[in-house]
Amino acid sequence: MKKMLDADDPFFRVVWRRWATAVLPLAWGGYELWSGNPMWAFLFGATGAYAGWVLIIKGPSGS
Repeated sequence: MKKMLDADDPFFRVVWRRWATAVLPLAWGGYELWSGNPMWAFLFGATGAYAGWVLIIKGPSGS
């Protein structure tokens, strides 16, 4: 089964791309919350949290 977000993909070798993929949805979720759209804020926040977990905390396997 293919991963939804793969930290070992060559695209994510560059560190700033991993951070941007995690931080931008979180920032957009904050904007949506500020705008009064809690559903979109939750969706973007969950997406950013998942990307942060996979790309930053777990990170690439290093193999």
